[in-house]
Amino acid sequence: MQTLQHTLTEQYIEREEMYNAHNYHPLPVVLDKGNGVYVWDVEGKRYFDFLSGYSAINQGHCHPKIVGALIEQAQKLTLTSRAFHSELLGEYAKYVTSYFGYDKVLPMNTGVEAVETALKLARKWGYLNKKVEENKATIIVCSQNFHGRTINVISFSSDQSSRIGFGPFVPGYVTIDYNDIEALKTVLNDKNVCGFLVEPIQGEAGVVVPDVGYLKACYDLCKASNVLFIADEIQTGLARTGKMLACDHEDVKPDILILGKALSGGTIPVSAVLCNDEIMMNIKPGEHGSTYGGNPLACRVAMVALQVLKDENMCENATTMGGYFRDQLSDLNSSHISVVRGKGLLNAIEIKHSDGNAAWNLCIEMMHNGLLAKPTHGDKIRFAPPLIITKDEIDECIRIIADSLTILD
Repeated sequence: MQTLQHTLTEQYIEREEMYNAHNYHPLPVVLDKGNGVYVWDVEGKRYFDFLSGYSAINQGHCHPKIVGALIEQAQKLTLTSRAFHSELLGEYAKYVTSYFGYDKVLPMNTGVEAVETALKLARKWGYLNKKVEENKATIIVCSQNFHGRTINVISFSSDQSSRIGFGPFVPGYVTIDYNDIEALKTVLNDKNVCGFLVEPIQGEAGVVVPDVGYLKACYDLCKASNVLFIADEIQTGLARTGKMLACDHEDVKPDILILGKALSGGTIPVSAVLCNDEIMMNIKPGEHGSTYGGNPLACRVAMVALQVLKDENMCENATTMGGYFRDQLSDLNSSHISVVRGKGLLNAIEIKHSDGNAAWNLCIEMMHNGLLAKPTHGDKIRFAPPLIITKDEIDECIRIIADSLTILD
């Protein structure tokens, strides 16, 4: 006989499946509360969150300072549109540009909006500054990338599930292998290339960490060819990898920096594109914008979310706890884990098993045991808890993972 609680979970899932689009395949858990590194389901069961909203919740669920700023500003002014000036936009623009060392910011909402913005900026710069032939601007991208799911962005995706049935696609992109410096050298010979878009670590592909020196070599090649280095730090940025930006590990300052996710600490959609005047000031009034981009609520929340990262030393904790977590995973010596990789608290394992559903099954077992993670690309599982996690909590999570792995024996 089913329990009342189980029936309640099923009811929530059935209602969602009946009325909501089926564009995701979530774990069969229904969440209704979060705090710090934990979330709770509608039955009251507590879980460690090892996805963190795909790294949108770096600061932890419902961080009191971020939520406090959200509530305070929401009671005062939430939206003006950019038809008018607002009290907070200038303050936020000064704060975020000083924080990352750029002349200008163009505020947007979602991550893919910020990617689209960066691509438009690169093309505009190419035509006006580099004198690229009209309608010939080319952007270099990497295979196995993930930058979002708009028609434009899936036009250069390697993921066929994102592409099938959605063509025709947008031209102007050349794809090269990730972590292949020689491949980049070859395509940079094209005089119409104006930008190179890259994830410092490929998150959706399974936390693929490039060779040491790859980002710096790519940056130097781009500089030598008068091509903009565009870093998508939506998932890797904001302390996730142990530095404020993943590019900081190699002292690379992108020409165009794309941020999102944890820019609001997981409260509202906030994204941003940062660059210097030579690039940004090519965009004129009416050429790009967003009703919600730079709204007062987002400005206030983003400033507090960024300040929390520094005040609570989240870069340092991500470095220390991330290294400890990888060591503990490796020490499990599981025959079902073929690879442990990552940087800071952005990590992944590859599952070795004859069953193609093994990674999914393991995630279901971890869910039953109190830890939430999700497979990506079949055999890979991402582990990305909030950056406030402690050693004792990681020890508990390692025990959960170890216990869960026994179902694969």
